[in-house]
Amino acid sequence: MPGHLIQSNREWAAKVKAEDPEFFKRLSRQQAPEYLWIGCSDSRVPANQICGLMPGEVFVHRNIANVVVHTDLNCLSVIQFAVDVLKVRCILVVGHYGCGGVHAALKGQRFGLADNWIRHVGDVADKHAGSLAQCELESLRHARLCELNVIEQTRNVCLTTIVQDAWARGQNLSVHGWVYSLHDGRVRELAMDVRGAEALEPTYSEAIDRLQKREVLA
Repeated sequence: MPGHLIQSNREWAAKVKAEDPEFFKRLSRQQAPEYLWIGCSDSRVPANQICGLMPGEVFVHRNIANVVVHTDLNCLSVIQFAVDVLKVRCILVVGHYGCGGVHAALKGQRFGLADNWIRHVGDVADKHAGSLAQCELESLRHARLCELNVIEQTRNVCLTTIVQDAWARGQNLSVHGWVYSLHDGRVRELAMDVRGAEALEPTYSEAIDRLQKREVLA
């Protein structure tokens, strides 16, 4: 039984309260984050810590390989709640180098039910096979697919009816694609920063072009 986690929780709560006696009272009143983080379920990629944010400052959705699929009602419900109810100002799609889901898609590894989910990343690999073939080392192909997957999933977020409707009514909302490095704890931008429906395709094309013209950022 994970009893040590209960003890760790008590110690953490006591420490936070000692440092800021009003912290939990403020936290319990209202959730008002400015950011929605769509990231990988990998336990090494915690949204709050990476961005230096406290609990309550970022709304989070995570799944294997940070995939956004238009039939995934779980993910879409999170996006809808974040955009329409919480009125977040930024959606961050964050992948990471060394992603196991991306590696499985690249190598064709089989794990069971998860293979059907990872197939979405395989579709990204198929779409950009030419770009991946330019990477001589397998490690570079893996890192490049991590980047390409972020760009494609960011585009998918922008194409949801939720985000499209928000932009149509003039809501202040931007969508950004980032990739995180486990080696140094830093986030790399991928030039996939979209602030309106009309900017999506030009931004997407430029992000792909820039990716093909430079070395992997990992």
